[in-house]
Amino acid sequence: MDFSDEIYRLKRKKNCIILSHFYQTSDIQNIADFVGDSLQLSQIAAETEADIILFCGVNFMAETAKILSPDKKVLLPEPEAGCSLADSCSVDDLKEFLKNYPDHTVVSYVNTSVGVKALTDICCTSSNAVKIIESLPENEKIVFLPDRNLGSYIKSVTKRNDMIIWDGACHVHEEFSVEKIIELKKKYTDAKVLAHPECKKTVLILADMIGSTAALLEFSKKDECMRFIVATESGILHQMQMSSPQKTFIPAPPVDSTCGCNDCKYMKMITLEKVYNTLKNESPEVLIDIELIKKAKKSILRMFEISK
Repeated sequence: MDFSDEIYRLKRKKNCIILSHFYQTSDIQNIADFVGDSLQLSQIAAETEADIILFCGVNFMAETAKILSPDKKVLLPEPEAGCSLADSCSVDDLKEFLKNYPDHTVVSYVNTSVGVKALTDICCTSSNAVKIIESLPENEKIVFLPDRNLGSYIKSVTKRNDMIIWDGACHVHEEFSVEKIIELKKKYTDAKVLAHPECKKTVLILADMIGSTAALLEFSKKDECMRFIVATESGILHQMQMSSPQKTFIPAPPVDSTCGCNDCKYMKMITLEKVYNTLKNESPEVLIDIELIKKAKKSILRMFEISK
């Protein structure tokens, strides 16, 4: 069976939109209606007129789509596609943590569960995190969660030195090897290093450009450099290569690597066959209590308002 052809047929028949994150495999990105980062896909989920949203990503992304479009049927081809960063901040642990900071504004990265978003004042993505923090008064007391690396980067840019940062991290961005990136820089002296702000500070110091996945992609299109070392999940290289086929993109390797690249094991759990079966059966479906949706939605809408 040609799963791609069947997926195209079914999505037209069922008025379904397929959203894919940049970190999905190339075959998944190729059958999607939209490929983007968390912010872009959130905006599309909020605006779509489709009856069904099939999300090729991880749990928190599909939850966000359901929060923004509660009247739509939201499908996730692999329910076990979690997120190490989101898992690093549980609702119960956060409730206990926030007892120590009752007068703080809680800013949560979108890479969190719906329960955490319900405890959040403002959501953010890596695209707009600096803008969100800078929108708050200079004397505002802030708790930022869950990514310590992104939080540290934001603190360095905004000079909000008293910002409280949760101690969580993404297993992909945490594992890049500084030594191997330096070796690549010595080998390819003409290359520029592109890094996601979820990377450790030691990696960011080596970067020529730091930005969200979408920002890194845009930079790679416009910059005159012909070779890039890319320190983020390797799925983005597919879009980079399609946008700039004449350029060379080298994945930054992790500390422990046999393939030379750094993949998110959760993102790579989704396959064309799973997408086909999910669309055919309209299952597994993302279901969230409506009251929880209402609480979580406030933090996301506040983000949209600030980042316009």
